[in-house]
Amino acid sequence: MNSAKKIKKNTVSFSKDSVNLFFHILTQCNLSCTHCYINKKQHGTKTLSFATIKSWLQLFSSKEKKQNIIFLGGEPTLHPDLAKAVETAKALGYNSVTVDTNGYLFNDFLAKTSPDTLDYLSFSLDGASKETNDMIRGKGCYDNCIKGIKKAVKKGFCTSLIYTVSSLNIDELEKMGPLLNDLGINRFFIQVLGIRGESAKENTKTGEKILQVQKSRWLDIIPETAKNIASSGISVTYPKVYLNEGETFECAGNVAENYFVFPNGRVYRCPLCEDFPMHSMAIKRNSLVQTGNINEKHLFGLNIPEGCVMNRLIQPENLAYKKDGTPEYKIACCMLKEEIS
Repeated sequence: MNSAKKIKKNTVSFSKDSVNLFFHILTQCNLSCTHCYINKKQHGTKTLSFATIKSWLQLFSSKEKKQNIIFLGGEPTLHPDLAKAVETAKALGYNSVTVDTNGYLFNDFLAKTSPDTLDYLSFSLDGASKETNDMIRGKGCYDNCIKGIKKAVKKGFCTSLIYTVSSLNIDELEKMGPLLNDLGINRFFIQVLGIRGESAKENTKTGEKILQVQKSRWLDIIPETAKNIASSGISVTYPKVYLNEGETFECAGNVAENYFVFPNGRVYRCPLCEDFPMHSMAIKRNSLVQTGNINEKHLFGLNIPEGCVMNRLIQPENLAYKKDGTPEYKIACCMLKEEIS
């Protein structure tokens, strides 16, 4: 087991009272993953200049709040000034600085930053095997991601791994434990597939839509697998998705602060809304302004039997109803997750 797992730093938090800035500094990517959520019609195609990145980092920085920042794309390491952006965020006092990457690590990124500046390097892998991962993410992705992880761990970086669960790869999730341990991964994030971006379209690779995993399979596999992986010393975070009977629904839009910033200046509070012009804020002339009626924030306070309003409106495929028309269960907020340390 790699000794790097003994190191634990702060990174993105999916809990009540957390503050996270998900900063998409570009939408360009070298891959075409079947479940990519980037929608260039809504998010733009611009690559932000470093001057703009610095200005927007200052806009969201706060000495009073412990804010976590996650640099995203597209593929953020394609940006030649990513290392400078990481250094700037650290200097501004962000609670933690994370970069999400597909593992190709362009522009010699690891040589331009250090474990003292970058708290976490988070890799995306969607299969325990090369065959499954590359079917979803593209040929050669598995080998390149593994290579990138090994290089980062060797240099002393704290690493996490993101696994987006779909009907294509859920059966390989339990096989991830040994791989995570062999690689020296610190944290493991299990994500539920969102029906947005490419996932909302027909999958040209298989000829069918990639739908979210059915409730029975999710509950049979995810919680137990998360517990098993965590027992080896890895912190595991996963979305609950389905609330237990009697549990109260809470919306992260009301109990946490999450900001999803895109290169065209749109700022969302809920990721489920990103396929639509429902953003509650926008950056204009380097100022953060509120958008007009009606936007996502007006829906956060609604109380419906299905739980998450956004899920009911945008991706109702995982809902089921009784004969009398009442929902069989409530859907939890996707931004409030379970963590097993």
